[in-house]
Amino acid sequence: MIKTLFARMKQGYRTMPFPPKGDALPQRFLGRPCILSKNCHQGCDECKKVCPTSAIDGRQESLSLDLGKCIFCGECQKACANQAISFTREYPLAKGQREALIVRDQLRENEQKISKAIKNIFGRSLKLRQVSAGGCNACELDINVLSTPGFDLGRFGIQFVASPRHADGIVVTGPVTKNMRLALEKTYQAIPPPKLVIAVGACAISGGIYANNSETLNGADALLPVDLYIPGCPPHPLTILDGFLRLIGRLKT
Repeated sequence: MIKTLFARMKQGYRTMPFPPKGDALPQRFLGRPCILSKNCHQGCDECKKVCPTSAIDGRQESLSLDLGKCIFCGECQKACANQAISFTREYPLAKGQREALIVRDQLRENEQKISKAIKNIFGRSLKLRQVSAGGCNACELDINVLSTPGFDLGRFGIQFVASPRHADGIVVTGPVTKNMRLALEKTYQAIPPPKLVIAVGACAISGGIYANNSETLNGADALLPVDLYIPGCPPHPLTILDGFLRLIGRLKT
């Protein structure tokens, strides 16, 4: 035991500050997209052709990109020689309304509106139950990372619990397969009200690359009233943490 304590003392303080200081993201990270419709040659459609989830819409006068469908592969950025679409390194992406995930010419959309009721009830303590509704395990892994010493989710009063009866809300990952429909519904019903629903990842928001498959329901809001959408494939742990904290009013918008 003594050796363990000394080893821990040598390791020092490992928890990163939040918001992080400097650029804590990997070099390949793709964050919030920037749309410049003035650079788009109408009728080109190269970006739409390479998008695997049909997240890009160029039918109107300006381009738009649906973060709820986007898997952040970056193929549209590579395909556009005029840089009408590019990805920044901004990690805050979560929104409370599905429509707010559609990015147009403005780099920054309307900021997330914090519910005073949610802040008053869950602002100091939030217990969550996570359900993988047919996910590939990528979003689940990045959610698990939040409980490690590096991120230390518990310091914000947020914890994942083993039983929905101990939870304040449910975190859904995966496209919600038909096989998981009943399990997801029962988990939601077991959580005492008032309760929250958070959809993490493109699959949980829109079905992602599995959208319109005969065995999926195209996301959590086909069954449940979603309070927060966190896009990505998978979302970076910082994106998930930022979304959680903004939902309960712990971060200024």
